[in-house]
Amino acid sequence: MAEYASLKAAGLKPQTNPLGQVVVAPPQETEGQPSPVEGFPRPVQDAFEAQLALDRQGISCGSIDGQLGAQTRAALRAFQQRQGLPASGELDLPTRERLSLTAPACTTYTVSAADLARLQPLSSTWLGKSQQSALEYETILELLAEKGHAHPNLIRRLNPGLNWARIAPGTVIQLPDTTSEETPDKAAYVTIRLAEKALEAFDVNSRLMAHFPCSIAQRVEKRPVGALHVSVIAPNPNYTFNPEIFPESAEAQRLKTRLVLPPGPNNPVGVVWIGLDKPGYGIHGTPNPEQVGRTESHGCFRLANWNAEYLVKLVWIGMPVYVVR
Repeated sequence: MAEYASLKAAGLKPQTNPLGQVVVAPPQETEGQPSPVEGFPRPVQDAFEAQLALDRQGISCGSIDGQLGAQTRAALRAFQQRQGLPASGELDLPTRERLSLTAPACTTYTVSAADLARLQPLSSTWLGKSQQSALEYETILELLAEKGHAHPNLIRRLNPGLNWARIAPGTVIQLPDTTSEETPDKAAYVTIRLAEKALEAFDVNSRLMAHFPCSIAQRVEKRPVGALHVSVIAPNPNYTFNPEIFPESAEAQRLKTRLVLPPGPNNPVGVVWIGLDKPGYGIHGTPNPEQVGRTESHGCFRLANWNAEYLVKLVWIGMPVYVVR
């Protein structure tokens, strides 16, 4: 948790540009399939639709970005294994046939006055965060990207010409339609695979129900291996900042006292806390979804906020969580 805390405390957010170098080509129509998103070249369109189809089934690639990166290939392998296909991680023809979208890829969202009213700057200090009314979204783009389970650059690409600094109530936005295909039942157990940085939920027949990229502890000795159990389920939690956990923080060394940070999507544990029966360990959301699976925590297992919200529907008190190497 230290790396995202230090980035946020410095007023920074990791910037990547997965679509910035893509050459725009005319969209191509495919008979019997939803029309390609205007302006997306075919490789980006194919990846986008595959990511979206996976997301609708609870198999996440992280932030939808239209790129066949490592997390998307891991999601494809999980899907292929569930379907009894060779787990190549490639978007081959048999996989495409089973991942075709049955509903339009995008939907519209109308920005409301309430959406804009909830935005607020995020303090650069732990003390400042503890004094805020909530740890809300800082920008409307950040809010909409989370609604669409998408990278902010993809949201920009879907809505060309918008001035994101001047979004008014009533503005209509194109978002990926991430509506789940079915309401998930409770899972039987969860497995966290440290080497793969992936969290998966299974039913009583060991059939895959969900797959999410997951961040793990930076230090090997902080990575618990074995059987844990869910002990607490807390949607929209607050967060207790303990300076002893952040010895690298100059502010923590000065404060020498615990602080309670209010809830919100920019809370250090995001919008969900699933506590485990090992003290100090849990599964939770994050303010920086693009860094999930690519950075490492102090020990907890970190998911994108939308994946943590999906997982909370599956878990129950006492549910086994198996952490394997």
